[in-house]
Amino acid sequence: MVKQDREPGKTARLRRQLLEWYARNRRDLPWRRSPDPYAIWVAEIMLQQTRVAVVVERYQAFLARFPTLVSLALAPEEDVLALWSGLGYYRRARMLHKAAQFVANQHQGNLPASAAELRTLPGIGAYTAAAIASIAHGEVVPVVDGNVERVLCRLEGWEFGSRAGGATLKRRIEELAAQLVDPAQPGEFNQALMELGATVCLPRNPQCLVCPVAPDCKTQGEHKTAPRPRMLSREVAHALSVRTGRQPGQANREVLLEQRAASLTVMPGLWELPALGDTAVPEDQLRMTVRHAIMQVNYYVRIRTVFEDDVEAMTVAGGERRWVPLGEAAGVALTGLARKVLTRAHLLSGAALDAIAPQTEDDVV
Repeated sequence: MVKQDREPGKTARLRRQLLEWYARNRRDLPWRRSPDPYAIWVAEIMLQQTRVAVVVERYQAFLARFPTLVSLALAPEEDVLALWSGLGYYRRARMLHKAAQFVANQHQGNLPASAAELRTLPGIGAYTAAAIASIAHGEVVPVVDGNVERVLCRLEGWEFGSRAGGATLKRRIEELAAQLVDPAQPGEFNQALMELGATVCLPRNPQCLVCPVAPDCKTQGEHKTAPRPRMLSREVAHALSVRTGRQPGQANREVLLEQRAASLTVMPGLWELPALGDTAVPEDQLRMTVRHAIMQVNYYVRIRTVFEDDVEAMTVAGGERRWVPLGEAAGVALTGLARKVLTRAHLLSGAALDAIAPQTEDDVV
């Protein structure tokens, strides 16, 4: 139950101003063109912890390969991971696949319509359930993501991210979001609030002069937040080993890949370049250097060309290894780093995607 009382006129004005602003300024994103709950679900999962610019391309490719929930459910996990490669946080893809299989088997391929029912599916939490239910089915439920939290805290003058706030602050945010959501257009309102946080009410240098709800904002600018966790740094090195195909008449070259063990907690089962035994690669033998971020760790990666005969002596033994034709490598469930390196070495078609690294940091090649 909402315990905060707001003036009805003030709430109505905020809804109207925000929806009018959204109608004029909304970005034309592919998942906003379809009312299909499945398409909305895929987009919401992809957008978690991943930049919109990266998701746009991968979302379209994913739906082209898996246009329906049933087609996703019937696909091998390896194919799903291959399409997800470069987006990071691969557990999302595995849970999406498992949930699709569950819906195909238990719900005849139809996603549940209510937020409460959606939350019973693997990998669907409160945010995703509310987003699907409000956008696809018009259920009057608030959607609270990081952008919405920031907007509402600034509106009310609350210290966003404060450790002292904790669960109490989270509850206040959820209560306010529930009171503000427009009962006539809940999906549009939720998207408008998220859009405001993503494009105007930014974490740094918010664009208050063009904010449609600035007159009701108690903060009018940046607000006090908890310090961001410090990024850790780690140096690693990988071997890039390419040979001419061994099959008679085969002109394609092959690259050596190694599969990460299924027991690993990070990217289990994905394919990567073999790790070098020595991370100190001499400058004259350095193929490239790449900066790659995964969660709170910045990896400074050295890539060295290693001939086939030297692979065993120069690399650390790991999982299963396989020589993969370069023409087929794009369809393999590669780690984001492997895909990036192969692309930058002009051995793989497609854009090099770094879905997790901060936007302000560029790779060093």
